[in-house]
Amino acid sequence: MRLCSIASGSSGNCIYVGHASTHLLIDAGISGKRIEQGLADVGVDPHSLSGILVTHEHSDHIQGIGILARKYSIPIYGTVETFCAMKKGKTNIGKVDDTLFQQVFPEEGITIGEISVTPFSISHDAANPVAYVFEAEGHKIGMATDLGVYTERTMERLKDSEILYLESNHDVNMLMVGSYPYYLKQRILGEHGHLSNDTAAELLCRLYHTGLRHVVLAHLSKENNYPELAYETVKAELLMKVGQENMPNLCVAPRDIPSGMFEIV
Repeated sequence: MRLCSIASGSSGNCIYVGHASTHLLIDAGISGKRIEQGLADVGVDPHSLSGILVTHEHSDHIQGIGILARKYSIPIYGTVETFCAMKKGKTNIGKVDDTLFQQVFPEEGITIGEISVTPFSISHDAANPVAYVFEAEGHKIGMATDLGVYTERTMERLKDSEILYLESNHDVNMLMVGSYPYYLKQRILGEHGHLSNDTAAELLCRLYHTGLRHVVLAHLSKENNYPELAYETVKAELLMKVGQENMPNLCVAPRDIPSGMFEIV
């Protein structure tokens, strides 16, 4: 299995996950042109995409869905509440053939090509948002962004992942002294907001196992975080727990360009 972050952050999110001949996108929150270029960079033809899995309806996760679906007739997977919110929301995805929408239910697995996909509920201010885990041939990728808090169920779903794509949105001190209005700070810090660097580090330490190969810190705030700060905060906590000799590969997903390809075989 393999994963590449095409874009990550409050300005747009799009992730590629693939195995054998199955190619998936998780969210499409940037322009169709940028997604096409990102896929070209990793050698994937958009015509070969098996589906777009939507986490929730916020604009930084759905901007490019309409154009991709119309151009390539790609199935779109998400909860029915997410679909309804997408159609009614401020982000205009345009007219999409209703037959392309494929409903998913939290905790109910589906199979797309060679990949087993399990959506699970997350705590965010959206209409029935979900995160996803992916499994194929005994390997597992876990992905969770846009969650204000994590729960035992979150950990149960993400446990034993060999690649973890995990939100590390903000530094609490930067957020508190920054220019955001009070209500927005409270939203980000609340149960339906985003994970801080410290909380991401805590969750990662609880999820650590010897088979964890790659950790990708994602969805960083442009205003309230720095890639170096997220990386060092998480690295310090993980080093104290597991030691240098047991450290997985740790990196931060770039905001505007594709990351490298992370593979498990």
